[in-house]
Amino acid sequence: MNFIVNDFNIYYEQYGTGNDSIIILPGWGDTRSTFYQIIEVLKCFYTIYIVDYPGFGKSGFPNRDLDIYDYANLIKDFIKIKSIDNPIIIGHSFGGRLGIILAGLYKLDIKKMILIDAAGIKRKKKMKLKVKQLVYKSLKKLARILPKKIRQIYLNKLINVFGSNDFKNLDQNIRKTFIKVINEDLSKYLSEINTSTLLIWGEDDIDTPVEDGKVMNIKIKDSGLIIIPNAGHFPYLQYPYYINKIILEFLKVSI
Repeated sequence: MNFIVNDFNIYYEQYGTGNDSIIILPGWGDTRSTFYQIIEVLKCFYTIYIVDYPGFGKSGFPNRDLDIYDYANLIKDFIKIKSIDNPIIIGHSFGGRLGIILAGLYKLDIKKMILIDAAGIKRKKKMKLKVKQLVYKSLKKLARILPKKIRQIYLNKLINVFGSNDFKNLDQNIRKTFIKVINEDLSKYLSEINTSTLLIWGEDDIDTPVEDGKVMNIKIKDSGLIIIPNAGHFPYLQYPYYINKIILEFLKVSI
């Protein structure tokens, strides 16, 4: 199914017929397919919505750069268009960023929120990374004096050498958006969240370290943190039965 708002044409899927609704917000670059094990369990009790973000899955990317608030506004519009009342939010990684904005900045009526290895806290850069970025920016400036025929080839080689895997795997039209998103520090909204929030974290996560989860647990007033041993950034894929059990317990669902 698709919904259209402004210059977005967004694909989404809907499961279940429960009275209460769950909106699942995937991580950056992920689509609905990574959440099917959670959906299969929760659709027995809830109506579930899950979207493909602009530029991923079956959703097109608009002819402009986006920031994190564009994505959050898109979800807010989706909630309004679909007349979803007091939803439960489940957000993984980048989806956690959106949950933080929806609950902390926009103050939407959210029944409960589950953040899994959520992003949103901008950590201090290590000296090695600072030097790497400085060298990249200096070399990038040289592109201005190169002939047009080889300028893009040169820039692509720089990206291959200095870019992260996430960055290199993106289409060129979404790279500026990616940079905007990851550079936005959302920690200022954490203390504004009044929604009861469960934080689930992989102990061995290197993308959003467990220290981020501990910070969120301190700053979000009504929150609890469950750390999953021997799990990385995708604990819900590594231990689906265990994570589903935790979620059902938090939502007070009796099987």
